[in-house]
Amino acid sequence: SFEALNQRAVAVVIDPIQSVKGKVVIDAFRLINPQTMMLGQEPRQTTSNLGHLNKPSIQENELEEKMLLNLHKKKWTDGLTLQRFDAHSKTNEQTVQEMLNLGIKYNKAVQEEDELSPEKLAIANVGRQDAKKHLEEHISNLMSSNIVQTLGTMLDTVVF
Repeated sequence: SFEALNQRAVAVVIDPIQSVKGKVVIDAFRLINPQTMMLGQEPRQTTSNLGHLNKPSIQENELEEKMLLNLHKKKWTDGLTLQRFDAHSKTNEQTVQEMLNLGIKYNKAVQEEDELSPEKLAIANVGRQDAKKHLEEHISNLMSSNIVQTLGTMLDTVVF
């Protein structure tokens, strides 16, 4: 038999019933020497990935955020197209207004941090918007859009 030819033989089984629409289901089995079973030794090697497991949380980590940001990634030429000035100024006003509201929320959150214990603070913040994170995001978006708009305008005046 084939097991006698090679000690480390592996049997591969392809399941035709579960392999539908191009998703092939393959199982691999290590063929075990019967003599080792009689000796009572464990013939299979066990591996573990416990060191690499991350506990799931309700907040996204950096890797998940980067993956989600790459979902609808823009082309490099999209940075050269300019927005209309009235639309750009309107979004600037809206963003600054949202930043004002987030600043007020962040100020309240800092005052609550001083009053509450860390355990109660963690419970109180569940389901709330993280004002600091959103404020930083708004600031970076506003700065980048204004820089891109200004540089694009200067580039257009020099080139054309």
